[in-house]
Formats: sequence, C-alpha cells, structure tokens
Amino acid sequence: MWVRRMLALVTMMASLAALTGCSSDKPGPDDVLDDFLDNWQAGTLADSRYTDGSGERIATEYRNLIGDLGAYSPELTADKITEEDGEATATVDVAWTLTDQATWSYRTTVRLVQRQDTWLVDWSARIIHPDLKRGDRLTVRWEQAPRAPILDGSGDPIVEPRPVVHIGVEPQRVTDPAHLSAELARILNIDTTDLPERIIQAQPDAFVEVMTLRREQYDPIRDQLQALPGTVFREDTLPLAPTRQFARALLGTVGPVTAEVLERDPDRYRPGDLAGLSGLQEQYDERLAGTPGVTIEVVRTGQPPRQLMRTEPQAGIPLQVSLDQSVQLAADAALAGESRQTALVALRISDGAVLAVANGPDGDGPNLALEATVAPGSTFKMVTALALLEDGLRPEDTVPCPRYRTVDGFRFSNHDDFALGQVPFSEAFAQSCNTTFVELASRLDRGTLTQTAAGLGIGVPWQLGVDVFTGSVPVASDPVSAAAATFGQGEVTVSPIAMASAVAAVAGGRWQQPRLLLDPMPPSTSPNSELPRSSLEALRSMMRQVVISGTATALADVPGEPVYGKTGSAEYGDHNPPASHAWFVGWQGDLAFAVLVLDGGSGSQTAVPIAERFLRGLAA
Repeated sequence: MWVRRMLALVTMMASLAALTGCSSDKPGPDDVLDDFLDNWQAGTLADSRYTDGSGERIATEYRNLIGDLGAYSPELTADKITEEDGEATATVDVAWTLTDQATWSYRTTVRLVQRQDTWLVDWSARIIHPDLKRGDRLTVRWEQAPRAPILDGSGDPIVEPRPVVHIGVEPQRVTDPAHLSAELARILNIDTTDLPERIIQAQPDAFVEVMTLRREQYDPIRDQLQALPGTVFREDTLPLAPTRQFARALLGTVGPVTAEVLERDPDRYRPGDLAGLSGLQEQYDERLAGTPGVTIEVVRTGQPPRQLMRTEPQAGIPLQVSLDQSVQLAADAALAGESRQTALVALRISDGAVLAVANGPDGDGPNLALEATVAPGSTFKMVTALALLEDGLRPEDTVPCPRYRTVDGFRFSNHDDFALGQVPFSEAFAQSCNTTFVELASRLDRGTLTQTAAGLGIGVPWQLGVDVFTGSVPVASDPVSAAAATFGQGEVTVSPIAMASAVAAVAGGRWQQPRLLLDPMPPSTSPNSELPRSSLEALRSMMRQVVISGTATALADVPGEPVYGKTGSAEYGDHNPPASHAWFVGWQGDLAFAVLVLDGGSGSQTAVPIAERFLRGLAA
C-alpha cells in the first residue's frame, strides 16, 4: 500500500512539473563530462562551465597552454567516472595525432564538482596533461629525416649531399643597393631586378639570399663576389646529382618547400623543410624524405624545456634507376651548348635498361626524352622498311626515287627536292628518299604499319615508373595519310624513348619493355616479342649503309664497333619552306640511342653531330 502511494505521488509531481513548464532534471556528471570533452576536441572550451572563471578565460588559458599543439585536435575517450559526495572524477585517454607515424598518447584526469545541483568542470592545467601547471606552454619541434639517395643501375648514389654555397646580402653592410645588384647580376648572370627593394625592406642584419651555387661553381668567382661590399656567404650541403645538368628533367630538384606545396599539403610539410620540387624527387618525395622526428616539450619560466614525448626520424628509402653515370655524363656533354631544345636517350639492347635520359639546353625544361610527342620523320622509314621487307621486297630490288610524287592531288617531295631515279631499295633508304616510300605505300595494307610499329613497341602501353609517351601510329584513313605515314609524317607521333626502344628491337632481334625504375619496379604491361630474323638482317645492313654512304657518314669513323642508324627530318606547320625537327636513331654494340633536336632542320646536319659527340665521348 505504501509503495503504491509513493508511486502515485511521484507520478503526480511529474505531471505537475510538466504542466508548469518546470523540470527537476539536471545534467549529470556524465553529461557535463561529455560536453566538456566535445568542446575540448572542437577547440570551443569557452562553451563549457567551470568552477572558477569564465569560459572565455579558460579558453584563452588553454590556447596559451597547448602552444604549437593548437594546430591539432585530440582524440578523447572517457574510460570511467566515479562519483562521491558531490564530486566526480573521470579518467580520460588523450591521443594527439601529429602525423600518420607520430601520435602522442597519455592518460589524464578530469575532476567535476557539484554546486547547487549543477555539475561544473574543476579546471586546471593538469587536465590537459598531468605534468602541466598554469603558465606552462607546450612546444612541438620537428626534425627532418635524412633524405635517401637516388641510386644508379649499379647501386651507387647519383643524388647525395654535396657542398654548396648560399650567396646573400646583409643590408646593414650595403652602401649602394642598386650598384651591388647590378654587379651580382653581371657576375652570376641572373636577374636581380627585385634585389634592391628586398635589401631595403629586410632587417639590417638579415641574410637576403641571392643564389645558391655548387661549390665547384662558386670557387672560380669567389674573389669577385667577396670583393662586393655587403655580400655574405653560408656553406651548406644539398642533395644533388654529380652535375647540374645530370638527368635533371628526370631526377628533378630538391629545395626549400614552397608556399604552394605548404598550402597543398599542410599536414606533411613545415616551413623550412626540404622537399622534392620536380621529377622523380617530387613524384617519390614521401619515399625519399622518410619520416620526420618530433619532440614535444613543456616550457616553464625559469627552467629548461622538459621533454614529454619524442619519436626518432626515420630515414627515407632509396630509389634506384637504371642510369649509367658515365653514359649519362656523355649524353649531357653531347647536348651542352645547344641553344635549341634537345633530347638524347640511350638504352642497353641486351636487357632494355635505360642508361641515359638527357635534355637540353642545360638539362632544364620538359622531359622531351621520354614525353615528346612529335613526328619521327624519316627515322620511321626503319619501321616501313621492315614491313616492306616482310612483304617480300629485297634491299637490292630497284625502286623509283623521283623528285615529286602526287597522291590524290597532294604532292610529296624529298628534302631539298633531290631525285635519284631508279636505284636499289637500300640506296633509297640510305639517302632517305621520301618519294620512294610514297610510291611503295600501296604495297601495304592500311593497318600494316600500325601492326609493325607495335611489334617494335611503338604505340603500345608500357611502364617506366614515370610519365612516358610510347608513340601513336593510327591506321591511315585515306591514301594521302597512308603515304605520309610511310616516312613518319601525317598522324604518326613518337618520343625519343619510343624510337630508341624500336632501334634496340631491330638490333637485338626482339622487342622488350625498357626498364628505368628498378626499385620500386613498375609492372610490365607489354610482353616481349620476337621479330622476323631474315627481314631484320636485311634492315640492319640497310641501316649500316646509312652510316657508310648515306646521310650519316660523319659517324663512319667513330671509334669502337660499327654504328648503324637512320636520320630524319620531321616537317610541321605551314611555313614555306616547312619547319622541321631533326632526328637520328641508331646503335653501336649493345647501346641503342635516339637524338631529337626541336626545330633542328636536317637530321644529318644537327642530330648526327650530337650523336657523334655522344659516341666519341663514350669512347674517350
């Protein structure tokens, strides 16, 4: 009976509270704890209620306390809460994730107090970490890991720390900013237009950087630079290749992280970090850079910083490429001094290893060696000749080489409008007679060139681990396009690496996917293919004749094994006379290579001399 009366009384009081709009329900300690932890995690501590001080004051104290950790948000998990005599205590697990590899985890305690039926957080610095006091400040210090080298095909480092000198200006020692800037521009051959203003705007004792030079570049002009009032110098090391030009477009560069990179990936980089800025250094930056170390310390007035957490930096993982340093240096030297954009790529015939990827001038600019998309010109006659030989044509068969040949109203001509008359097919090939190939186009089905090129790796997908253009040989849609394709014009496009790979197939008897990145090694996407032996032997003899008596005789006396090859001039645009890119592709011994000179005109005049410098440099 007593229980029923009490239940009725409780029900009546609840109903009365509902009618009057009043409620006796108050947030319990669990609710207040959850609210506090939500606000802590969100950085909105001002929204919680505390035993001492306003939420705004607590929020300000918190921001000062966590210092560098303000850029991060902790994960908070309440383990358990105990309540006794108007007080509650909760154990909380805290985890600050700074990077994927660095998390600071610990356990802390949150105390709550009940005042007039209201639970409040009893704030103190110890809530954030048990070792903290009011007035403390947390700092986060990063330590970059040793950057891993890029290794060559033998496992020797290509890119490694090398001495450099940072050339700068100290404003308080400068008497004439304009004159100093002009002298630095003259000596360093750089644009210093903005330097006077930077000197004026900088702090008196600042180091206003002008340029960074390799030690071997700095030493010859050191006395001239040091004689200029206001110049200052800092010695350093940077991860660099043997020379500035060394496979620069492929390997890329490393330097202080830019504002754009910081904005793109703020969780990974910090101001002052070194990062890959281009090429393989940028593409594989995370692998090469490793994992930075991090130290969290508490700074307390009058005391040395005390370490609360530390992770050691983890060195990067090396990258290995197939380059041969001696071959690469010879390729770079062959392109040195060229004012036009040039490319030279070389690979080993026996296993497809790419030994050199050179781009000029000075190694800068796009990676034409791997990514150029240009017509191959008469170097593609190597492909067409293979198709014709497979069709039954023999090198000694007589073919016409007229000055002009018209197809469906379109007139084709030879370079400089030469004509040979009736000559053996091998001579028409050696002298690079366009009209001969136009004349023979009708012997081939429309898809034959596409198929033959694919057998040499042109136009099929393959992987190097970096961007590469393997070529495109569409099936001709009309007789004019079919005729143009026979000598590498019309819609046919290639890159130097595609042509060097095709040359290696002709020399070696089979096509195999080139190899550039050895670790990590990309998957092979195209199977190796055997080529017809009898036709290849005939084609090789024709390519040797190009060097002995054709358009590349400058290579006939190059030291070493015999040189085989094919020149090419790829016309483009509507100029009169047409502009053209210059080509030479060939091989010597176990080395296949391709040379491209944009706007180089005749292959025999501009590409062949580069090939000669390259081969003589290797023989030296």
